[in-house]
Amino acid sequence: MAAAALSIVSFFILLIAVFAASTSPPSQDPWYEQPSNISDYAAGEMIRFRSVSPQLESILSLPVNVSVKAVYQYLFRTTDGLGDAVASAVTLLEPYHSDPSKLVGYQAFYDSANVDCSPSYTLRAGNENLGSMSSGLNVSEDIPFVSPRITSHFMDKLTTFQIAAALNLGWWVFTTDYEGLEAEFSAGLQSGHAVLDSTRVILDEGPSVGLSGNPRYALWGYSGGALASTWAAELQTSYAPELNYAGVAVGGTTPNISSVLQTINTGSHAALAFSGIYGQSKAFPNLTDWLNANLISSKSAQFYSIASGCFSQATSMGSGQDFYTYFKNGELSFYDAVPQSVFQWSGQMGLHGTPIAPMFVYKATGDEISPVEDTDALVKKYCAAGARIEYHRDLVGNHETEAISGSASALEWISDRLSGKPVSDDCNTQNVLLSSLSVESVALLGEELFTILQTALGGML
Repeated sequence: MAAAALSIVSFFILLIAVFAASTSPPSQDPWYEQPSNISDYAAGEMIRFRSVSPQLESILSLPVNVSVKAVYQYLFRTTDGLGDAVASAVTLLEPYHSDPSKLVGYQAFYDSANVDCSPSYTLRAGNENLGSMSSGLNVSEDIPFVSPRITSHFMDKLTTFQIAAALNLGWWVFTTDYEGLEAEFSAGLQSGHAVLDSTRVILDEGPSVGLSGNPRYALWGYSGGALASTWAAELQTSYAPELNYAGVAVGGTTPNISSVLQTINTGSHAALAFSGIYGQSKAFPNLTDWLNANLISSKSAQFYSIASGCFSQATSMGSGQDFYTYFKNGELSFYDAVPQSVFQWSGQMGLHGTPIAPMFVYKATGDEISPVEDTDALVKKYCAAGARIEYHRDLVGNHETEAISGSASALEWISDRLSGKPVSDDCNTQNVLLSSLSVESVALLGEELFTILQTALGGML
């Protein structure tokens, strides 16, 4: 295993040398510039398009064999949390030997209030963050297998594992910069709208590059990616009623931002509080003003240093910190009217509609970022309003282990939806152990991917 790890590191060093400075980050790339007449575009309408190097193939081929034929990127119009027209980006991946009738929107958990950490940039060979892995910056959490930590580098590989599995099945995959050009991390309305509009632009423009004109399509996301996907499912009936998702699979859900703040404070995931509040403040000017007025001036620079980092960098700086000590009135500051109103409007799921697409929800009862009771309550509320949900409560593990073990069951569920298999018209909740991997899910993963899964969980599978 050590030798394999060294070979992977050597590969990335070589990749850095070959592709250094070949890709500009969004903050310096004019392609991302929002047009002054953004309001003239319809929601989900393409602003501009480009085909970028499919060099992902070299990254994704280690440690799993994935071939990517082409990579396309679209800048499109969406709607922020205040109802204003804004731009965002989405990346479409076409595998070799693809089935153009099957499409998955996989939302990465990039969990950062910095636009240069967006997946449309970090998945590309030659991005600057790739060259900074050793210093703690992250490549996209979900695509090149460099993501948050599960005590080892296997969680670092989670997202690529999930996207690799989908691509290996021949599915086309799109992943959205759902936080927008301002990187509004944790802002639910912005994230949901962006996912819905990215689906629109892919369905409209994808056929010109080989996607079916009428594909079956589904959403999938974990943690921050589940935040975006769940908000999209909740907002769909009011914002994009013409869309017809075959299914939405979400894991490690965070239905209530307020309770997440309390749960993660002083723990290993405390940095998410810094990035999350900063991201929300960029979505809502009244929260920006509140933040400036309530931060302790001597700690302000340190706060923003943590809050503006990519996930790995922020985690290394913010882990174990008491987030509330950065504010004049400590935890009581967050009971003020301004943060409470923002959290209610764009940080609380279950208030903006009921998903009409069938859903698969998976959550570890020992989740240390968002209490399982919050997800229990959300599922119950959705179901009471007529949603169709298969909910797996995993009695083993935590937020990190569920990200790995639950992915196989999610993949199998999505495969059934893309194959047209019917779902139950009601809801059911199951208590499971390690997401109860089936023979079918192992077969879908393939031996190589299943071996990675098994090793990541210490041979428990």
